[in-house]
This record gives sequence, structure tokens and C-alpha cells, in this order.
Amino acid sequence: MNRNDLRRTDINLLVVFETMMRERNVTRVGEKLFLGQPTISSALGRLRSMFNDPLFIRTGRVMEPTARAEEIHARLAPALDGIAAALSCFQDFDPLTCDAAFHIGLSDDVEYALLPMLMRHLRDEAPNITLVVRRTDQWQLPQLLMAGEISLGVSHTRDLPANARRKQLRTIRPMLLRADGAVGTLGLDDFCRRPHVVVSSVGNVIDEVDHALSRLGRQRKVVLAVPQFSALPALLAGSDMLAVVPDYVALAMVRRDLRAQFAPLELPERDLSIAWHGTSHDDPRERWLRSRFSFHLGQQWEWPRAVA
Repeated sequence: MNRNDLRRTDINLLVVFETMMRERNVTRVGEKLFLGQPTISSALGRLRSMFNDPLFIRTGRVMEPTARAEEIHARLAPALDGIAAALSCFQDFDPLTCDAAFHIGLSDDVEYALLPMLMRHLRDEAPNITLVVRRTDQWQLPQLLMAGEISLGVSHTRDLPANARRKQLRTIRPMLLRADGAVGTLGLDDFCRRPHVVVSSVGNVIDEVDHALSRLGRQRKVVLAVPQFSALPALLAGSDMLAVVPDYVALAMVRRDLRAQFAPLELPERDLSIAWHGTSHDDPRERWLRSRFSFHLGQQWEWPRAVA
């Protein structure tokens, strides 16, 4: 096929094909593209005629791609990325009039401590946009980007898809939270002796704090693991329990009658990053949104050495 033959090709069919390669389910493809099942089934029939191949074989509830479909997708995906990028370069964008919905992923700490401040700014800069937030973490973020569930995510990041991009926003500095009335900072002995609360989306009770203590020949007692940071103020209030949290979470919580200090041992610092799908890199709307996330979430502050 030469380029003149492309006049007879419906690009919408190719979008259906790529979405089916991701979802492997007719119903989910329809939901993603806001199309009915009969429309998706008709598009698959036309695709099969176009490529002279079954393309997808039903196996239970899953539509498994044929070898030919895998070969087509390997060539087609980069081409569609290029088309999307080329078209987005010429779209006008005004945040004051934009009414788009942005699907983003945020880790729980970011949603709790940084999203409220970000929204205050976005309401002034782009009052008509909608943010649809998905809860994510370092393990879920790659899958959400690959599946097209989100266009960008903010979290501590690990391995990302090959076509994803990443930018560091700030350093995550661990702080110790407490609600007791004891005067002064806690030393290592008290830190190990007191009960601890851990926040873990997957239910882990051992984290980098325990590893750091182990290197010193010490240990602590974790008495509770919860999946989200918003539970901590009520849990710590009126108790002797402690929690180690990111510095921006600590700042949000000291406003709720909790106290924060640096932990009495060296703890590793991590990076908070923004990651986005390569297909949205040149989209003016997505570029603007990333710039707002970078500006408003990337401002680091210095804590005083004394108890906050």
C-alpha cells in the first residue's frame, strides 16, 4: 500500500484495533471509546476484511490477538503516536476556556497533602476543567500509563513503559509524626520503644525504617498498618503511637494538632516524580497541565531542625 491508498483507510478503525489490543474485550473497548458493542463488532469485521486475518480469537471472555495482529500492532502503535503528536501541535489551547477532563494518577500521599493546594491554583487558572483522579503507586503507575487509563501520574516511580517520560518534582524527606505531650524531640531509644503506625497500600508492615533500624541492630514494633494517610490524625490523637511520613504529609498534619520532627536515625530520601505517556508529550493541554503540576508540586521547603 502506498500513501495514496491511505485515502481509503478509516483511521477510526485503527483506533479500535489498538484499543482492542490493550483491552482484549469488546465491552471494555466500547466503554473506552464511548461506542456501542454493535459498532465495535462492525469495526472488527471491517478490520478483518482490511487485513485478511481473524485478528482476534475469542477465548472465554478474552479476545486473544493472532500472530498477524501482534505484527500489525508493533508497526501501527508508533505510527498512531506520531499522528496524535502531529495533530496536537496545531491545537489552540486557552486554560481559561478549556473544559477538558484530564485523567491522572496520584499516590495517596500526594492526593492527601498536595492535591488541595494544587486545586486552589487550578480553579483560578482553568475553572472549567475536570480532574479525574485514580489512586496509584510505584507498582500500579506503569500499568495505568500503558493501558491509557491516565495521561500522567505523580508518585515515587520505578520502572516505566518504554514510551513513558518522567521528570523529578521534589525530594521526599521522611518526617516523624506524634501527638503526645512529651517535651522535646524523641531519641532513638524512645523511637524504638513506642508503637508505630505504617501506611501501606499493599499492607506491608516492614519498610525502609525497619531496614535502617536493622543496620543499627535495632527494631521497632508496628502495631497497625493502614492503606491511606488520611486516617493518621484520628489514629495518633491521644495516643503514644508514631508514624513516619513524607515531609509534605507532615506539614499538612501539623496543621491538625500533630507534631513533626526529624526521625532520630538516617532514613533514605526518595524522589517524587511526574510521569506521562509519550503520546501526550506534545499535546498543548497536557503540556500545560504538566507545567502546573511541576510548578505547584515541585516547590521544596526546609524544615527547622526543632520540633514543628
